[in-house]
Amino acid sequence: MISRWKDVPVGVAAMCAGVFILMSLSAAAQDTRQVTEPKIPESCVQLPAQLRAMNNLLAPADESKLDTERIQHALDTCKPGMAVELKPASGNNAFLSGPLEMRTGVTLLVDEGVTLFGSRDAKLYEMKGEGVTPGLCGTIATGIPTVFPAPQRQLKTRGGCRPFISVMDAKDVGIMGNGVIDGRGYAKILGKDYSWWEMARKAEPQNQRYFTPRMIVASHADGLTLYRITLHNSTNYHVSVNNTDGFTAWDVHLQTPTTKGMDARNTDGIDPGSSTNITIAHSWIDNGDDNIAIKTGVTHMSVLDNHFYDGHGMSIGSETYTGDSNLLVDGLTEDHTTSGIRIKSNVTRGGLVHDLVYQNICMKDVANPIAISPYYTNQTTEGFVDPKYVGDRIPDYKAITIRNVLDTTPGNVLLAGLDDAHTTEIMLDGVRVEGITPAQVHGRFATVALGPRGTNLDFSGTTIKVIPFKGVAGGETGFGCDGRFVPMQ
Repeated sequence: MISRWKDVPVGVAAMCAGVFILMSLSAAAQDTRQVTEPKIPESCVQLPAQLRAMNNLLAPADESKLDTERIQHALDTCKPGMAVELKPASGNNAFLSGPLEMRTGVTLLVDEGVTLFGSRDAKLYEMKGEGVTPGLCGTIATGIPTVFPAPQRQLKTRGGCRPFISVMDAKDVGIMGNGVIDGRGYAKILGKDYSWWEMARKAEPQNQRYFTPRMIVASHADGLTLYRITLHNSTNYHVSVNNTDGFTAWDVHLQTPTTKGMDARNTDGIDPGSSTNITIAHSWIDNGDDNIAIKTGVTHMSVLDNHFYDGHGMSIGSETYTGDSNLLVDGLTEDHTTSGIRIKSNVTRGGLVHDLVYQNICMKDVANPIAISPYYTNQTTEGFVDPKYVGDRIPDYKAITIRNVLDTTPGNVLLAGLDDAHTTEIMLDGVRVEGITPAQVHGRFATVALGPRGTNLDFSGTTIKVIPFKGVAGGETGFGCDGRFVPMQ
């Protein structure tokens, strides 16, 4: 149910009467499938490694020794329900490939001790087809205005890079194993004096468009499963999934950059869009942008028992113009992310976002523990004032529940709607940010209903409307973060 919070809305009346039932809301706000731990299928073929990486690096002489053809042939001929297995052999531990295309029912299985490296040759990733401009992959576009917030859908140029691994119109695909897929975003592009990541950063000051492969891109890929796989050093987004019903990421280990101190711009972790029935569970994400970014058109998604490290947090947006709904985030630990719970959009790309439940979340050293904002300006963290963009895609945030959240260090909180007609509506129950001051709490055009355990956030310096809990207030939640902060795995 989406309330518009006029006078005393139904949801708030229930809360104030002490009969707000979180269990029913949680049951609705999640993947509707019965998701269990995936199983690795039997192999249709075992491909032995023919290259040897030392210290996770390939020798320059190996750059021409591509495994693309034999891996793709195996994927094309494998029986559905079985796996193409990449295995170590005779001391060799590496494969080198250009773009690969998955087939229906087939799993790519990367064994422990094996790394599948992406080629540094931009020409291999070039998009093909009628009307495509050649030679764009690995370059920054010139003469194309992309000043934010102008949406990139207005751009006319066609071309760029294909993904490293594509799952297009292919169902029940798996990418599994205890091995590694490494995009080598740190490495110089062949024939260039810059790496993929250096190109991305060079394009940032003028917000120029640049062309780089994503690691895994899926569309119309119902039943896609990532299981136990490790993803390293993607050149851009790691996992992008669209137009898909049923996507599971379970025990995925995602780290970019693997060498701390390196700069890996726009290396989002897992980004679903225009999809339904999604579960991301028991995974570890440490990367150079949003750990998870839910794009527009996502419904019925569960994010369960995950650990985030470097990155921009648990995000929705910035595109929300076709709406997002029915999200459950439960059991999340965030350690040094820039944001914790983050919803970001603006009037050029916003829409209705509703029925979200965030619960049992631990944070530390998070700059913005909660940031619910219609003020997105393409920055790492949200500003606290309206940038006055002009547009008709209005962010509207409703029916958001945040429960049992503990941040052990102080940070800024922003709860904002756009205007009186688009107020943000949120319930806080057992939400605590240790050491936070009233000056660190920001917001306007928002209504906060307090659950029985309330919050230590002080809204007195804002224009946020606070509706106290009118039932029997609860005591301590019993929720704590002891033992929750563990090293990246």
